[in-house]
Amino acid sequence: MKATDVAFGIDGLVPAVVQDSIDGRVLMLGYMDAEALTATAATGEVHFHSRSRDRLWRKGETSGNVLRVVALATDCDADALLISVEPAGPTCHRGTRSCFDPVGGPGAAAGNSVAAGTQGFDWLETLWDTIAERADRRPADSYTARLLDEGVDAAGRKVTEEATELLLAAKDDAAAEASGADRTASHAALANEAGDLFFHVLVLLAERGLAPEAVIATLASRHRP
Repeated sequence: MKATDVAFGIDGLVPAVVQDSIDGRVLMLGYMDAEALTATAATGEVHFHSRSRDRLWRKGETSGNVLRVVALATDCDADALLISVEPAGPTCHRGTRSCFDPVGGPGAAAGNSVAAGTQGFDWLETLWDTIAERADRRPADSYTARLLDEGVDAAGRKVTEEATELLLAAKDDAAAEASGADRTASHAALANEAGDLFFHVLVLLAERGLAPEAVIATLASRHRP
């Protein structure tokens, strides 16, 4: 996408909604000018125009929690952007996955309410339905569909990669615990990496044509009350 494709406002800016490519969760709202849009397209990482500092800003330039672009689109009037991304850690500076998540509290990491006394596993049904739909339709702009198209090796590599990142996040959290540091950010990072692993395991199952119910049945067969 080029700057000429976008109808910038009189201030030279356009609002940009950022969403997670995996489940569509809205992560943040920022503003882009022509320079930021050009930098985003050239690098594959989201850049904004910082209104407070009046300069180009690469998201994650300090924290390392960059946003890798999966897809970028305008709305019908070309005066707003929708950016689908793979986040490298919590998006919000408070350590939460989304800028719209409360800090702490039930369901904060996922942006969903969770009934008292439950863990919210039933939401995985929604995620599986989405993955199955992508596997069936194979839309061209879908990260899931592209991963499925690349076969078992690609999906398997992502599982291995995400498992390693989950271990590293767990070790970071353990180090924070040992030092007595605040663990809000390390817990959010751990939840983020675990979510990525869950998702890619489900994609691998979809690529192999194995429904998660087979995995649940296996776990249930091992359970000894």
